[in-house]
Amino acid sequence: MATSLSDKKVLIIVRNWGIEETEMTRPLRELRAAGAQVTLAADEPKPVETVRHDRYVGEIVEPDTVYSEVSADDFDMLVVPGGTCNVDRLRIDPVAQTLAKDFAAAGKPIAAICHAPWLLVNSGLLKGKTLTSCRYIVADIQNAGGKYVDEEVHVDDANGFKLITSRKPADLDAFVGTIKETLAQ
Repeated sequence: MATSLSDKKVLIIVRNWGIEETEMTRPLRELRAAGAQVTLAADEPKPVETVRHDRYVGEIVEPDTVYSEVSADDFDMLVVPGGTCNVDRLRIDPVAQTLAKDFAAAGKPIAAICHAPWLLVNSGLLKGKTLTSCRYIVADIQNAGGKYVDEEVHVDDANGFKLITSRKPADLDAFVGTIKETLAQ
C-alpha cells in the first residue's frame, strides 16, 4: 500500500530557463501525485522554460512563486533539478545559495540530480559528503571537498543533513523513489 505524503511540503527551485525537462517535471508531478504539497519556485514570476538534452525546446510550466519569497522553515525538503544552463546560473545566485544553506542548517533533506550539485558546490555544502552527479562536474565536487561515486542514486547523511543525488534523467525512477521514501520516514 502506497504511503500518502499529504503532510509533506517540498520546494523545487529553478531558474526560468534551461532546466532539463524531465528532471523538473517528473519529481514535480510524481510527488504531487503521491500527495505531497510541492511548490515550484523560479527566480522570476514568469513561465519556466525547460529544455531537453540542454538544447531542444521542452515544456513550459508556470511556477507557483519566486524563490526569493520562500523560506526553508516552510518546507520539509529541497529538490534541485539539473540542466546545465539552469544550475550554472542558480549556483551563483545568493538567494538560492542561502536557501540551500538554510535547508542544510535545519537538517532538512536536499535532493539534487545531474548538474544540480553545482549549487551545493557554490554554497559550500559538500565538504565531507559523498554523492553522485553527471560526470561533467566530478572535479568540481572533489574540489569542494566531496567524494564522488558513480551510482544511480546515492544518499549521504554526513554533516547534519541528508543529501540525495542522482546522475542523469535515466536515474529518475531511483531518484524520485528515494525522495518519496525519505519523505515517508
